[in-house]
Amino acid sequence: MNSNPSLPVSSSQQDIHPRLEEMVRRHQASPWQAELHSPTVDVFTLLAGYIDRIRPEEIILDSGCGTGQSTRLIAAAFPRSMVIGVDRSAHRLARLLGKSWPKEPWVYREDNAVWVRAELASFWRLTLGAGWPVQRHFLLYPNPWPKPGQFQRRWHGHPVFPTLVSLGGRLELRTNWEIYAREFQMAVRLVTNLEALIEPLEPSPITTPFEQKYLLSGHGLFVVKVAPGGNIAG
Repeated sequence: MNSNPSLPVSSSQQDIHPRLEEMVRRHQASPWQAELHSPTVDVFTLLAGYIDRIRPEEIILDSGCGTGQSTRLIAAAFPRSMVIGVDRSAHRLARLLGKSWPKEPWVYREDNAVWVRAELASFWRLTLGAGWPVQRHFLLYPNPWPKPGQFQRRWHGHPVFPTLVSLGGRLELRTNWEIYAREFQMAVRLVTNLEALIEPLEPSPITTPFEQKYLLSGHGLFVVKVAPGGNIAG
């Protein structure tokens, strides 16, 4: 029995945000030019040097990896790929080590997995610019920012969204808020003309502490899948 259940997402917003298309179109028409996050540039430079030495044929991103559990599981499921776990929280990443995450730019490695502390919007822009061969991309339970006024903090409402969907590969988003899934699906369609698939979550060996807690709390969980060319199978 779960003694500390997680509350479901609560919001006054009961349908897709009315400004979604307007905001997505605006961000698509005007590529984001904000200054890159300097510490993320530093750690990306360090990671890029490692990748240049290894030269992996396939890269998988685990964006917002939290404590890194999902990254380890993805790496085990795809042993021929380099899996990169990225999170901005030193506190969460420290659970990988059992001690504080270093303050300086640092890459932690285990077999075919690596982890870095970085700000995602800058990291994605740098990844796109580097032309890395991203084959899969996992976004597992991003903060839903459920208040209507927080829409631009959701990834599909953020100026970096066109960059996110331009990284390539098979993109998988999981969320415990159906509206977030539907908004993400619509935003993908607006930017790429691809039809993302929304499904209820099926049991998977790849999971996160959030996912486990949501399941124990009885939440409905949703998966949004986007594949190049619109071919979802596989």
